[in-house]
Amino acid sequence: MRVALFVTCLADQLFPEVAVAAVKLLRRLGVEVTVPDGQTCCGQPAYNAGYHQQAREIAAHHLAVFAQADYVVLPSGSCTAMLACHYPELFEEPGQRSEAGRLAARSYELCTFITQVLGVSDVGADLNGLRVTFHDNCHALRGVGISEAPRKLLCAAGAELIEAVGHDVCCGFGGLFSVKMPDVSAAMARAKLAGIAATGATVLTSTDAGCLMQLQGALRRQGGSVRVQHVAEVLWQGVA
Repeated sequence: MRVALFVTCLADQLFPEVAVAAVKLLRRLGVEVTVPDGQTCCGQPAYNAGYHQQAREIAAHHLAVFAQADYVVLPSGSCTAMLACHYPELFEEPGQRSEAGRLAARSYELCTFITQVLGVSDVGADLNGLRVTFHDNCHALRGVGISEAPRKLLCAAGAELIEAVGHDVCCGFGGLFSVKMPDVSAAMARAKLAGIAATGATVLTSTDAGCLMQLQGALRRQGGSVRVQHVAEVLWQGVA
């Protein structure tokens, strides 16, 4: 099985430890992982801004970059939604549209790939005694239906999963939304913190670095002590 890791911009530029943890988890599970040099941004910012021609060019580039991979795995539900939901609709030419559809069918968020494709629910992590709360990223939850997989892996590792009130409510990041409407974005992040604090969890996790960056910033400004980490990091630290 040849898996290509789509690192994502945020992991590449700000959170390389997320990509490292994803690779280590997959290799521990016996998967051959490559990281293609040619990959770039998935094109979601351009797509969301209405620049569909530019997004189409990025998508066409990735059709070639990931052509030889059996699967493309992403430590991001948001970027997974871009590949799986939006790439095929960008193309009108039948050949490219079909190729984009095949790439979409081979693209999985990390936790979903582990549970659904590999059929693994226990990655061998020991998280006993860890109180965790999980934030559902909007694109992951509503775009590609990611909810159960990360929770299954955390609970199988022994973590105490405590659901926060509003765990499935937008954190306010939204990529371009947080740039264009920063005051509204910050207010939405603050609104999430009460529910997170009420859980008594020591760790806040999610499938998406963008949401975690948004919530971590809000927590720091309020002086919160909750540790914020991507689910790949949480699971790998339980293994290492």
